[in-house]
Amino acid sequence: FSDPMADGPVIQRSSERALAKGVGMKSVLSWVAAFRQKNTTTPVVLMGYANPIEAMGTQRFTDECKRVGVDGVLVVDYPPEEAETWSAQLAAAGIAPIFLLSPTTPTARIAHVGKLARGYVYYVSLRGVTGAGHLDTNEVAEKLSAIRQHVKVPVGVGFGIRDGATARAVAQHADAVVIGSALVSHLEAAGSGYGAAAQTWLGGIRSALDA
Repeated sequence: FSDPMADGPVIQRSSERALAKGVGMKSVLSWVAAFRQKNTTTPVVLMGYANPIEAMGTQRFTDECKRVGVDGVLVVDYPPEEAETWSAQLAAAGIAPIFLLSPTTPTARIAHVGKLARGYVYYVSLRGVTGAGHLDTNEVAEKLSAIRQHVKVPVGVGFGIRDGATARAVAQHADAVVIGSALVSHLEAAGSGYGAAAQTWLGGIRSALDA
């Protein structure tokens, strides 16, 4: 997407690289379909912004997601108060509508998300954009406790998770850890060897979580 609102410089550059190579929604859906030819069990969640979905049409997008085997969709700029129809559309197709929560999300909105969310919710642990700042795990733990009073699906935590140590610290409280900018930074630095670099780096994260 050409106008990211919640993404820091690392993810912005990755979007620019993708757009320069002509990558769009159809490309992403075709890759999911190809992945499903080899793997039918690993869940696939698409995360992005409303504009590309609106350009395709929400029903067509939903139908295509169902066809290729998408399990969940998180749209950053679909607030729950305006996503009742969208959530029902996804749920009818067997696709989980996934929502973001943040440190500043009021209790009423958390409760609303709790009614609509399927699959999991994604708690954005920091104020700011992706790749930002220092992660306070004590603050995360307190917020997750409040969230779980209203949300019954698993809660994943992202933003600020940079290595095995922070992943493990967050995993003491969260149901999942979400890593974006740190991984993309490794891909960017690795160049043509990005596949091996990603596998090695993620292997370290996996080992830290398992330990």
